[in-house]
Amino acid sequence: MDFKGFGENVLTFKCDKSTGVGSTVKMTSSGTVTLAADGDIFAGVCLNIRDGYAAVQLCGYCEMTYTGTAPAVGYTKLASAGSDGVKTSTTGREYLVIGVDTDNKTAGFIL
Repeated sequence: MDFKGFGENVLTFKCDKSTGVGSTVKMTSSGTVTLAADGDIFAGVCLNIRDGYAAVQLCGYCEMTYTGTAPAVGYTKLASAGSDGVKTSTTGREYLVIGVDTDNKTAGFIL
């Protein structure tokens, strides 16, 4: 099964140097994102960076590495794990997790 591309929406934002491709990001000011810190609720996932601008996926299917306990399939609260992907959280935002690969420590979810 492959869910890549489902409902995917991407916007371009200004970004700072801490933002990395494949990282979760949060808003810092009008039209600007930065790397989401460990435990932060994130706005989306950075797909590409060029000349100080980041292409950020805001919705649709996303697959990321996770740290700590594997997320449960179904609606699960996730937060940023900093530059290490996502992690389960009691205070994070709820996402629909549709697949978990415990061997590769990845989770597929709908933003």
